[in-house]
Amino acid sequence: MPLYEYELCDGECKACGGTFTLNRPLSAAPLVKCPACKKPVRKVFSNFSTPHKLKPLSISDAKKSGFQVYKRLGKGEYERQ
Repeated sequence: MPLYEYELCDGECKACGGTFTLNRPLSAAPLVKCPACKKPVRKVFSNFSTPHKLKPLSISDAKKSGFQVYKRLGKGEYERQ
């Protein structure tokens, strides 16, 4: 489930602090009121998490993972390794 950040449209709240984050399914209806204080809220655009460092997949790693590896011989010609 994705994380969504929300903030109050107006005012402040001691219960939610004015901003909060929720796990919500994609199929859920848009949130229009804070669950704690029932004041109107709006969704805030926020950062998303990405892998910081990816290593290239080696041929041996691909084979261990169950992939079939092919070597290109020419235009439209491949050989299974």
